[in-house]
Amino acid sequence: MSEEMQGRSRRKKEGEDQPFSLKKEIISWLQIIVAAVVIALVLNNFVIANSRVPTGSMENTIMSRSRVIGSRLAYLKDDPQRGDIVIFHYPDDESIYYVKRVIGLPGETVMIEDGKVYINGSDTPLDEPYLAEPMEGSYGPYTVPEGCYFMLGDNRNNSRDARFWENKYVKKDKIIAKVLFCYYPISRFGAVK
Repeated sequence: MSEEMQGRSRRKKEGEDQPFSLKKEIISWLQIIVAAVVIALVLNNFVIANSRVPTGSMENTIMSRSRVIGSRLAYLKDDPQRGDIVIFHYPDDESIYYVKRVIGLPGETVMIEDGKVYINGSDTPLDEPYLAEPMEGSYGPYTVPEGCYFMLGDNRNNSRDARFWENKYVKKDKIIAKVLFCYYPISRFGAVK
């Protein structure tokens, strides 16, 4: 028998000869539990954001009482783009998280006329196929400050969004995550576009 095989055989016998130790078993389980908690905390605080959408303000993209997952890493190197759905601190009460769609980018002027959104005086309104129904009313103009964004819900006639906030713009550092997908309830929208 080779030395390597003898070494394995010896280690196996030594492991079998050791009596069961409740203390070692408990310590082993505690190490696993602590590692799992640390991994979960790191993921939840630095990688992903988990949020609930309590209202129908984003229907039919995200339904009322849905849960979404967002990436906290999405905007480390890139800026939010028009059309992104984001989780952010509500500007009028930063203890509350909101989920809305980015419409106005820094330095742009947003005008809503007869339910259509126009950017920087364009003759052509934004193409918004995600809207639940045509928006009613005219609002604005809103000139988005540098480093800020203008947010609207997809269900515009039933959304408490930037048009109605006291502080109309969301600073980039108040954006928590870019929404990646809806995981509860499972719906035909799965991945959020």
